[in-house]
Parts: sequence; structure tokens; C-alpha cells
Amino acid sequence: MGNIQPFSRIIAGTMTWGQWGKQLSKSDKIELMHHCLEVGITTFDHADIYGGYTNETDFGAAFSESEIIRENIQLISKCGIQYVCDARDNRIKHYEYSKDYIIWSAEESLRNLKMDYLDLFLLHRPSPLMLPEEIATAITQLKKEGKILEFGVSNFTPAQIKMLETIIPVTGNQVEFSLTADKVMYDGTLDDIVANKRLAMSWSPLGAYFGEENESTQRIGRVLETLTKKYSATEDQLLLAWILKHPAEVHPVVGTTDKNRLANAMKATKIEMELQDWFMLLEANQGHKVP
Repeated sequence: MGNIQPFSRIIAGTMTWGQWGKQLSKSDKIELMHHCLEVGITTFDHADIYGGYTNETDFGAAFSESEIIRENIQLISKCGIQYVCDARDNRIKHYEYSKDYIIWSAEESLRNLKMDYLDLFLLHRPSPLMLPEEIATAITQLKKEGKILEFGVSNFTPAQIKMLETIIPVTGNQVEFSLTADKVMYDGTLDDIVANKRLAMSWSPLGAYFGEENESTQRIGRVLETLTKKYSATEDQLLLAWILKHPAEVHPVVGTTDKNRLANAMKATKIEMELQDWFMLLEANQGHKVP
């Protein structure tokens, strides 16, 4: 992964820290940052649009008073989604990946975060109109100026990454991956990550288990009931351990602001799930034996 600092295996997702979620106060944010570092979470995941383009500013204001050393953490941010909200003059949600916009967006994130550089800068979602040359020119300039250390993507297919890599290397891909959202195991996305040694990150790593009541989640629940006893672990820890077993070495982006759940997430990295238990959970989700 080039010059990239080692990311913590569990990444703190900041999407719900602000207006789109818990609306934490500045002191709450500072406290949560310190708690993350105490339990071993050093990487924080952002996107310009979070909180309607307000989260990065709030995080930056809190971090500047936290007395945490910048080099002790890693920051990820994303650009490209043009969201319809008060902060932007957009008539419709769309994607923007012109050279000038990418550069402006990275610099805007740095201004808001009050930081000199991002450890990893991602294109948030693929656009049918993106031009590899435009993207490469922007990213090359940002890297040369030391404003970003590494470049990656989010929600991209292997074919879309291959298109970009005709001109510029792609360090990582952040995708939806969980026991209940396992498509990336079968469509080549995780295969591409393993084959090309990319940084794999999963958003919504607990999937639908805690949010939906259906036959799949009921079957998963019955299996988890036995496994929580076997591993002396919580359900959320086992759902993370299931992801962590994949050879792509996935880094779950955990969106909770609950301190106990963040600590539990880090403890999940120590669980060695047995092979047949992994397949029991897979079968429970899919509702049938593997072929």
C-alpha cells in the first residue's frame, strides 16, 4: 500500500457523529476520539457529504482541541457525490469528477478538518461519466503537493477500477460487505482486492441483522445463539469476526458512537472463527447449503 500508514483493523466511521445521527457535542467528540485511540482504533472515516457537508468541520474543530497528535491517527475522506442540501446549489443528486472539482474537494476537506493531508482519499461512488485522465491528473497533483498520501475508491466494480488503473494505481476499495450483504464475495470485487493487494474496507459491516426481521436474520439468530456461548462473544463481535476471516483482510468501518460497542469491535479482531462455523453462518443467511 505504498507509503500508507497502517490503518487500524477496525475503522471508526464518523457518518453518525453529527447532524445525520447522534449530534455529538464538541466535548463528546473529543472524548470519543480519545476512547477510540485507547481501544486501538486509530483510523477515522469521513466523506464530504456527511451531515450535509458539516461533519468534517465539526470533527476538525473538536480534533484541534483534542491534543491528539495528527501522526497518531489516519484520516480517510471521500468526494464526488453532489448532494441536494442547503450547503450546495444542486438541483439534483449527481456525481462530479472533473479535475478542478476533485482538487477543490480535497482541499475543502482539509480546510474543514484543519489538517495538512489525508492518508487516503476516495472517489465516493462511480459515475458513468468519469474520465480516467481527469481523475489521474487531479490525484497526481494532490499527491505531489502532499495533500493526499494514497488514492482509492468506494463502491467501484473491478471493471471500473481496471479502467482507472490504465492511468493511475488504486490503493483501496470501500464497499458494502457483511453476512447479509455478501454480493462482493461473488461478483469479483473481493477477488480483485486479494489479487491486487488493495486495502479492503467494508461499510455497514453488521448488515441487516439488527435492523430487519426476516427469515434470513431469524436463521442467523439461531446460529449466533449457539456461537455466542461457544466463543464467549457478543452477536456483533461474531458478525465482525465473520468478515474478518475473509482473505481480503477487510477493515470494517464501524459506525457506532457507543464506547462499549467500539471496544467490543476491537476485541472481535482476536476471535478466530472456525471454518465450519463460518459456513454455518453463510448457510443461515443464504437459506441453503453451499453448492
